[in-house]
Amino acid sequence: MPDLYPLLRPVLRRLPAEAAHNLTVRALQAGLGRLIIDRAAREPEPPVLAQRVWGLDFPNPVGLAAGFDKDARVPEAMRALGFGFVEVGTVTPRPQPGNPRPRLFRLEEDQAIINRMGFNSGGLDAAIDRLRRRTRTGVIGVNLGKNRDSRDAVADYSEGIRRASEVADYLVVNVSSPNTPGLRDLQRRASLRALLTPLIRARDESTRRVPLLVKIAPDLGPKERADIAAVALAAGIDGLVVSNTTVDRPSGLTSPYAKEAGGLSGRPLFATSTAVLADMYRLTNGRLPLIGVGGIANATEAYEKIRAGASLVQVYTALVFGGPRLVTDIKAGLAELLRAAGFSSVAEAVGSTATNTQMTGRAEHVGVADVT
Repeated sequence: MPDLYPLLRPVLRRLPAEAAHNLTVRALQAGLGRLIIDRAAREPEPPVLAQRVWGLDFPNPVGLAAGFDKDARVPEAMRALGFGFVEVGTVTPRPQPGNPRPRLFRLEEDQAIINRMGFNSGGLDAAIDRLRRRTRTGVIGVNLGKNRDSRDAVADYSEGIRRASEVADYLVVNVSSPNTPGLRDLQRRASLRALLTPLIRARDESTRRVPLLVKIAPDLGPKERADIAAVALAAGIDGLVVSNTTVDRPSGLTSPYAKEAGGLSGRPLFATSTAVLADMYRLTNGRLPLIGVGGIANATEAYEKIRAGASLVQVYTALVFGGPRLVTDIKAGLAELLRAAGFSSVAEAVGSTATNTQMTGRAEHVGVADVT
């Protein structure tokens, strides 16, 4: 069957960004994803890409970031594109509409997106019901948020953890979206400690004990990064997602939408998010598996994230500009880069740019060792 995405792309480009996104999700729900799946996505995964993290088997380290499939409508359709794992959400306990439209903007000239969606969500009930009915054939993460009008973040996240742990392989506490007022304040040392202690308890008391991660912002100073690393290690969370979108506007943006309010993702975020990733790997002594996200558009950039400390990587914005073949291209190129550097697995390459003096006592990543 021929790849029809090149024919569909001009049609999607004529639509407003959010309308194009919603149309894509509806088409995938209707089963039309098979029309755009690259033949290479059906081929066996290169063994060099496989690893075991948190007791979960990942056929490759390239995942879909949260934000694309907010309500868990198409996780299996996205996995069919070749992703090693898919993260759905952000899901809030109760349904909420999010911010007024327009709230999603394509920066074509900059290969970037600005969004101020505001955790638009159909709520936990709908998302969990969909995930409960799916055939469990791969790793699915659920990204959890709080409702905008909630005064009790602990209660909102705890409810998400207790309920989503039934259907998720891992959970992510999102405290870094710039589009929910006050949310990023939860990253402060005292606030984060007060949040994570009861959330770890909620996870441990859940029917299924699944890995619990925290997603952080790229807009963090050195002290804030050190504080988050210290709290994360002390609290006993299982990993960090580095990073969310940025409120910064790097110099050189040329799109007419560059000054829109919201979080910026895509190519301009790569350098900053990778620097934060490397710092968090150093600050945690390699003891926490990290998911590197932000600006990845090709295999070289995925490899750089891994060498900076990411056990897994995620993409989203680049799919908008590169199309579904991007996933197979990244995997093929990443396998070549790993083999050319003499690595027999992804795990061996994790954090390999860190020096011995920076990483005294870091966890070993050997072969497909289980990273916990």
